[in-house]
Amino acid sequence: MDEIKELYQQIILDHNKNPKNYGVLSSYNRSSEGYNPLCGDKIQIYLNVENGNIKKISFEASGCAISKASASVMTEMLAGKSITEAKDLFKKFQKIVTTDSSAEIDFSKSGKLAVFAGVRDFPTRIKCAVLGWHTLIAAIEQKEEPVTTE
Repeated sequence: MDEIKELYQQIILDHNKNPKNYGVLSSYNRSSEGYNPLCGDKIQIYLNVENGNIKKISFEASGCAISKASASVMTEMLAGKSITEAKDLFKKFQKIVTTDSSAEIDFSKSGKLAVFAGVRDFPTRIKCAVLGWHTLIAAIEQKEEPVTTE
């Protein structure tokens, strides 16, 4: 388990310092904003969706390293995926971060998402990790209201 905690820390630090797909897309047809009042995280997700597929995805964020890193990993995983695949990954991610911290995670089925199992040890940080994902779902569903974790 120590290896997973170390990997968790490395990915959080790397994606916080060097976020992937960061910035506003030059052309997008869906977007949503999210806010976590508990720690002040703010995120904006931009999507270019065509024929039920996420052609491009990006984000902008301010706040803690966990929310920024989670959104960065999310954008890496979702580019080119279908809306259905994106929603399935959201469910998988949510289960990983909200399952009891003593429960085993099947890393072979979870891929890069599995490193976020480390957030289970810090329950107040779960909202930070899922903010980008909830904001993604709001963008997919073209909801106009900002997402909040409260």
